[in-house]
Amino acid sequence: MQTVAESQFAAALQAADDPQASAEERAEMLMEIAMSLQLKPKSPQQLHDAVTLYGRALEQQPSPLLAARIRSRLGTALQCIPDGGGNALKQACQCYESAMPELAANGKPEEFAESQMNLGLALQGLAGMGLRRIQDAIQCYHRALRVFSRETHPQEFAILHNNLAIAYLAIPAVDERARMREALAVQSFEEVLKVVTLVDHPSEYAMIQNNLGNALQYAASGHSLENNLRALAAYEEALKVRNPRDTPVEYANTIANMANVLRNLPPAESASDMIEPVTRAAQLYQEAHALFEQHGLTERAELMTAALDEIEVCGTGAFGQDRIVRRNGGTA
Repeated sequence: MQTVAESQFAAALQAADDPQASAEERAEMLMEIAMSLQLKPKSPQQLHDAVTLYGRALEQQPSPLLAARIRSRLGTALQCIPDGGGNALKQACQCYESAMPELAANGKPEEFAESQMNLGLALQGLAGMGLRRIQDAIQCYHRALRVFSRETHPQEFAILHNNLAIAYLAIPAVDERARMREALAVQSFEEVLKVVTLVDHPSEYAMIQNNLGNALQYAASGHSLENNLRALAAYEEALKVRNPRDTPVEYANTIANMANVLRNLPPAESASDMIEPVTRAAQLYQEAHALFEQHGLTERAELMTAALDEIEVCGTGAFGQDRIVRRNGGTA
């Protein structure tokens, strides 16, 4: 028995051969069915089917603008294929790049900006594989922000600034512009928080606050104490949402990040309960260790053990910066 998605796919292929419909109509119908398959796919096969339908739509030789729209949608389908890897991302980039001139000339500004945003995301994925430059993704995001402002398109604005912040932090700190990029990452996370609120978007709010804390904590700034205190405040905001019952792993990530900050604070910066920062850090590492072990995250649990061992060896007082959970879950 065919599923609804399989029936849609079969009907779309039949529609592609309907002689009573114009080429433009057939192409548009194929695109719309592909988009519906792509909207909430229940399996990777539905994304592959959407790719096939977009291809059949382009075979109808539609008008240049419709063809550009189809290529842009094809790029999003390729980008979403979970087992596509670098090849699918490369194909997605080619789709966006081929669609861009026509969208810029004759499409809506939002269509061009959306393609820039999606191209940036594909480039960022390829940059993580060492196949493209992350700077190219950053340029795409900035071009998209010329259209997607906080006032007119808050959701896209927030996504772009979150991607920008992650992209800035992904660039190795090997040149004199590293501090500027870290400052820009902090600024972008703060821009996101002008849109993403505790009341309306609690899980996203917690994630961004956690990421902001990480960016502040590890910024190579001359104001390390100020940044660390701001990082603690950000983690406290994240913990308004994250808790050991409902989000145990995310909670453990955040308290481990807090512990990293606390162990670098001087004793004078102790909390109102007068517990020394390094003592509080040890307590948080122990709590995080227990949660990571409970959920089978052995590597993260071992990092907590290593941090506790360092505290025991070195005693109390300020420590050098320690990046225990920066890349392996601290941005969750």
